[in-house]
Amino acid sequence: MARTAHADDFALSRVTPEARKPWFGIAVQRFGQVSALSQFLLGATLGYSMTFGEAVLAFLFGSIILEVIMCVVGFIGQREGLNTALLARWTGFGEIGASLVGLAIGISLIGWFGIQSAISAQSLDALMPGALPVWAWSLIFGLAVTAIVAFGFVGMQWLANITVPLFLILVGWSVISELSRHDIGELLTGPAPGPTMSVWAGTGIVAGGLIVGAIITGDMTRFNRSRADVVKQTVLGVSLGEFVIGLAGVLLAHAAATGDIVAIVTSSVGFIGLFIVLTGTLKINDWNLYSSTLGLVNFISTAFGKNLHRVTTTIVLGVVGSVLAAVGILGQFTEFLIVLSVAFPPIAGIMVAEYYVVRRWRPELDATREQGTLPATAPRIVPATIVVWLVSSLVGYFVTWGIPSLLSLFLSMVLYIVVGKLGWVRGVGVATTRQASPVDSAPAAV
Repeated sequence: MARTAHADDFALSRVTPEARKPWFGIAVQRFGQVSALSQFLLGATLGYSMTFGEAVLAFLFGSIILEVIMCVVGFIGQREGLNTALLARWTGFGEIGASLVGLAIGISLIGWFGIQSAISAQSLDALMPGALPVWAWSLIFGLAVTAIVAFGFVGMQWLANITVPLFLILVGWSVISELSRHDIGELLTGPAPGPTMSVWAGTGIVAGGLIVGAIITGDMTRFNRSRADVVKQTVLGVSLGEFVIGLAGVLLAHAAATGDIVAIVTSSVGFIGLFIVLTGTLKINDWNLYSSTLGLVNFISTAFGKNLHRVTTTIVLGVVGSVLAAVGILGQFTEFLIVLSVAFPPIAGIMVAEYYVVRRWRPELDATREQGTLPATAPRIVPATIVVWLVSSLVGYFVTWGIPSLLSLFLSMVLYIVVGKLGWVRGVGVATTRQASPVDSAPAAV
């Protein structure tokens, strides 16, 4: 393969105009990102503890939160053509802060990668007990996704075009098969089968379930051609994914009186469930691994001055995520969501506040955008930003009223704007930007 920046999906540079994509193809990927097997798990979790009407409200409020964040953050990614971890250098975080953002994104998405693979492994073990150990299934799935992501955006688009329609067909089959044995009216109006949960708590879980995807939405929208395309692909992809897949999970939880989605899928549709698992895992785990790779590439570039090859990094992270699945990361699912729901919104809040309001480094982005280059320098570190990020995350985690993810998001915006107006948003040190060359940013020939 030619050693070009394009081949490495612009991991350390701006996306060029000719590399931008039509919005519908990206919407298919967005829908694939949302409508995963974990969305069934989320729907079943809510359905076990909420009435159908309460679950609808939780999904509605959670979806609105996510779509607003995705569009506002996505506009920045689309305009600048930069991935999240790279863009963070000039949107409040500085070089060190951006490297921490990249590292946090990489760690969290590898966690998601492991959770998705673990769900798949347990489902396959339930369908074919004894065929292989659960840990072996986890490794097989993880390595299969890794091979696809190594081909970059093109390979992922090809995968989405196949797996998204297939996943929808199989989900429809599953829902019809299970619900045909029950009175739909009773499922829609009946009480929650398990311990109750408030609508606000459910909203927080819905938002937390995709909050990392919202924060890193620039990784996807940098390939969009216009702001209108960002809105179209976000509203279509997220709304359909949250409501179609999520509410199907709610109904199935009411029908089976359990929140164990693996048991629901495999018991209701038999070997059809195997293909649901296959398609559901493949079409979301590619984005988990892809964005995790971008985050780590940017962290290593900043922290150690070395530009990693994306393909090599993908393979390493894919192995790590597969091992996490094999050792049981799925058992930490709920706590994982809680932490993500408060730690990541401040990243978006700070980036939005800097780009649109404080604008301390906006002129540098504006001056280099037309040339398709990066600003010549970036602040080494912005102490005020790190403090705002930490305070907002802690408040969101420990304050129990309202929606924690929204609280941490808006608090970070307000705090950053305040410290910006007070003149406290200042970089300490200056880092020279290493402009990615074709050789630096490309993978080795394959």
